[in-house]
Amino acid sequence: MSGVRDFVFQVAMPRVVFGAGALQHVAREVDALGASRVLVLSTPGQRALGERVAALLGGRAAGLFARAEMHVPVEVANAAREAALALGADCAVAIGGGSTTGLGKAIALQTALPVIAIPTTYAGSEMTTMYGLTDAGSKTTGRDPRVLPRCVIYDPELSAGLPFATTVVSAMNAIAHAAEGLYAPDANPVVDLLAEEGIRTTASALPRLRHDARDLDARGDALIGAWLCGTVMGSITVGLHHKLCHTLGGTFGLPHAEVHSVVLPHALAYNAPAAPQAMTRIARALGTPTAPGGLFDLAARHGAPLALKSIGMQAPDLDRAADLAVKMPYPNPRPLERDKVRELLEFAFEGRRPE
Repeated sequence: MSGVRDFVFQVAMPRVVFGAGALQHVAREVDALGASRVLVLSTPGQRALGERVAALLGGRAAGLFARAEMHVPVEVANAAREAALALGADCAVAIGGGSTTGLGKAIALQTALPVIAIPTTYAGSEMTTMYGLTDAGSKTTGRDPRVLPRCVIYDPELSAGLPFATTVVSAMNAIAHAAEGLYAPDANPVVDLLAEEGIRTTASALPRLRHDARDLDARGDALIGAWLCGTVMGSITVGLHHKLCHTLGGTFGLPHAEVHSVVLPHALAYNAPAAPQAMTRIARALGTPTAPGGLFDLAARHGAPLALKSIGMQAPDLDRAADLAVKMPYPNPRPLERDKVRELLEFAFEGRRPE
């Protein structure tokens, strides 16, 4: 019986509508929820997509709130909640990346409004009960079943115009969710399978999308990969990598997906001695000798940023970042040592390839 683990596994998952052109079903999904007054959410840059959703909803559309921002500032969340209440909304439809999904979750947290998520990137957060809010330079995260979308519409056509640079860092963000699932304290054999396949599917889509950004089969695979990776994150407790990214994003305003892309190889290198089986699975999914080096090379090969200094981090802030990272740490296979975490951040700042 050696190697058999005791575990408890419970997963909540939204209804999923998948396929090219699946956006056309949004009105049907609203009706299935018994809703009739929908607040559509988007970022300012994706207002046109929000307007397209509103047009498909017709008389069901109560309004459009096109102010979603990265890291969900609490003042934006409050404004969206007030807009929903003023319009008498009984449902929110969030179309866009993780910023818009996060805003939908913030509204649901405060009002229990049902959310339909329509992802246009590979954040995977639409599959989790996790939420995050940023207030005065500090990001607070938590879990609540109210924020899990009731339905997710995956339409590969919606990401066909996604710039390749955004595609790569978004895919790395998804892979990060699965990678941490493989060494989480509450991992289990089902999570292991989902995580390894999520990493493999997501990583294998990237060279095809580099060759042809409008390859809908590859876009579909990337969405399936994000679905799997997001399901993993929704089922486990995240560790050092996510703690660092929440710190660097929420406190220093660094771009979310890019931070994940830069930090992940270094966080895995930190944890590798304490999580050898997880590293073996990640390396196997990538087809590389090691997990940290394989992920660094995957990012480098596809033009993702490799250094924190290239995405806005300032060297004088590294000490504060290290202090914050070890304060109220997330569960992690290797204990957090402040000096070692500071060294990790230094390597990530410079963009060195982890050995």
